[in-house]
Amino acid sequence: MSRTARVERSTKESSVVVELDLDGTGLSTIETGVPFFDHMLAQLAKHGGLDLVVRTVGDLEVDAHHTVEDTSLALGQALNDALGDRAGLRRYGDALVPLDECLVQSAVDLSGRPYLVHEEPEIVELIGTYDTTLTRHIFESLVATSQITLHVRVLSGRNAHHVVEAQFKSVARSLRDAVTLDPRVVGVPSTKGTLTPPSQ
Repeated sequence: MSRTARVERSTKESSVVVELDLDGTGLSTIETGVPFFDHMLAQLAKHGGLDLVVRTVGDLEVDAHHTVEDTSLALGQALNDALGDRAGLRRYGDALVPLDECLVQSAVDLSGRPYLVHEEPEIVELIGTYDTTLTRHIFESLVATSQITLHVRVLSGRNAHHVVEAQFKSVARSLRDAVTLDPRVVGVPSTKGTLTPPSQ
């Protein structure tokens, strides 16, 4: 069974194409025009064992907000589509990831319910051209369209690059576990018999 998805999202603010393979090897081609965001999505693919293609053209003359938001919404939709009815999955995943002085804990539930808990320390506003206040919004957008529950907590850290990168690595490892097919799971891993939102 192929667990892949292709999503196109176009607005007056951006044009996004996302291709996702849950059973990949971590290969990625990322082009959003926001270099640090590209770097973070590459981390998500590499450490999540996902093959990921992202091509976004956005109104960067305004700022990076629309580009990052719309890309994250499309990525979340691709994840939701690739998961299908979510049968046979482990469903849950968690990871504790260090990056030098930084330590991040994350947990994922492929619950069919969008919910985010996100805790990080105050860090410098910019990493290159990347607005660090967008990190939470990336996860908010991803959660909204993928219909998952996600907790991310930065337990320690002071270097802004490390604080953001460790979050993406930790979420990647959590997702990797959660989307894994478990031969012991028969059907959907839920006593209510579904993990998909009511609209599906």
